[in-house]
Amino acid sequence: MMVLAVENLAATAGSTHRRIDRKVLDAMRKVPRHLLVPQEVRAEAYQNRPLPIGYEATISQPYIVALMTDLLDVEPGHKVLEVGTGSGYQAAILSGLVNRVHSIEIVEPLAKRAGEQLAALGYRNVTVRAGDGYAGWPEQAPFDRIIVTAGADHVPRPLMDQLRPGGRMVIPVGEGGDLQLTVIDKSRKGRISKRRVLPVYFVPLTRKASSGG
Repeated sequence: MMVLAVENLAATAGSTHRRIDRKVLDAMRKVPRHLLVPQEVRAEAYQNRPLPIGYEATISQPYIVALMTDLLDVEPGHKVLEVGTGSGYQAAILSGLVNRVHSIEIVEPLAKRAGEQLAALGYRNVTVRAGDGYAGWPEQAPFDRIIVTAGADHVPRPLMDQLRPGGRMVIPVGEGGDLQLTVIDKSRKGRISKRRVLPVYFVPLTRKASSGG
């Protein structure tokens, strides 16, 4: 049943709106999504819809995860920053595609849970910490790729500064809740170009750490 569920997930992700690169689908097949969501929603883990993971956070529907990963256009040697660890699912997928994943989560209990579960599942090239994702992770910069899994009303300057020349960021951005999934490329000379892909819904990118509970 597990193998069939993963195959259905990949087929669903690959058949909606845009063709997803095979390497992304292969990486998704290897991740036990049901082990990265709360027990009470595990039966729904492979449905193509977002799921609550506690603390007013959600895990995105599989197609959006696949699309954002595909748009990120990663390579095996890349170092990636993820802003918004959530359940750890996106980081787990990236783990199989790149050299290092640094993931930051503002909700401390989510960061702790995701970090522990990713470690237990053997994702040795993923590091999770609690902190303000708006500020990025300057100690580990620059990053080849940055992926933001929360909606921002503007592109955070610290993240742009931490993106390596020749790098790419994928971020939901827009004002008044009108978010557009946006691809931002920084040329090797530092020039910035932006491309909107499609309207999306994400929880807001917040600045103040939550105490959880």
